[in-house]
Amino acid sequence: MDLLIASIGFGLITASIVALGAVGFTLQFGITNIFNLAYGEVMGASAFVAYQVYENTNNVLALWVVGAVFGALLSFTLNRVVIGPLIRKGTSPFGLVIVTLALGLILENLVLAIGGAQYFTLVVPPGDSFVIGPMIFTLSQLSIICAAVLVMLALHVVLTQTQLGRAMRATATNATLARTCGINVNHVKDIVWTLSGLLCGLAGVALVINIETFQASTAQVFVVVVIAGAILGGIGQPYGAMLGAGIIGLVTEVSAAYIGSGYKDVAAFVILVLVLLIRPQGIRGAIAAGRGLAS
Repeated sequence: MDLLIASIGFGLITASIVALGAVGFTLQFGITNIFNLAYGEVMGASAFVAYQVYENTNNVLALWVVGAVFGALLSFTLNRVVIGPLIRKGTSPFGLVIVTLALGLILENLVLAIGGAQYFTLVVPPGDSFVIGPMIFTLSQLSIICAAVLVMLALHVVLTQTQLGRAMRATATNATLARTCGINVNHVKDIVWTLSGLLCGLAGVALVINIETFQASTAQVFVVVVIAGAILGGIGQPYGAMLGAGIIGLVTEVSAAYIGSGYKDVAAFVILVLVLLIRPQGIRGAIAAGRGLAS
């Protein structure tokens, strides 16, 4: 029983990291309809830059802020400089996927060129331990969970209570109709790329805080789990991504405790395949339901 409780606690931490990344990924896809394969490299680059700042300042708040801001700026820049112009030139969706793959390779190799192929160690003081029910968390672990919860709540408010949220939902449902109704669709997409990058940067920071030792390709491997969470919940559906992240996080850590850490990702993908066999559109299939962001 103690092992199960401990694995559930670790699962909540993993789920929080996956949720930050999966919601950013699915939000971007739901509005832009671009399957962004550079997402993992944006996550890794954000974590690397934040790590460099932390090494010089030893400030945990700066670590989170720099990671989020760098991710937002990098994502915005990729859209404005590369993706946007290609869309205006009529590049096909498949062509854009290949472009994002190439951008990801460029980013990864830039990080490798600057930082090298060695492992980096990020040691954030764990702080005091807190007992929450039968589980024990360190302060750094609680900061990851709290960051994810606060971001999800803030996103919910934006999507449901603001004019921007209504414009985002309209653009996701029918961009052409939204444009004829006076919505600046290009502006909305700029904001979404920026918001997606911010969430991606936060996910990268949370990941390296949790695992402590990382290298340039670490986030690229982890993003597969992030995309799995997004697909499990229903690609294009933020609330589904939150649910999918929770399932992925708990399944991976519980399976690691009872089967072995080498099989935890395998268990997560088995769950993903089984769910998609039964419900191909995912748990909350936004695509099948008109791709509304807040259905």
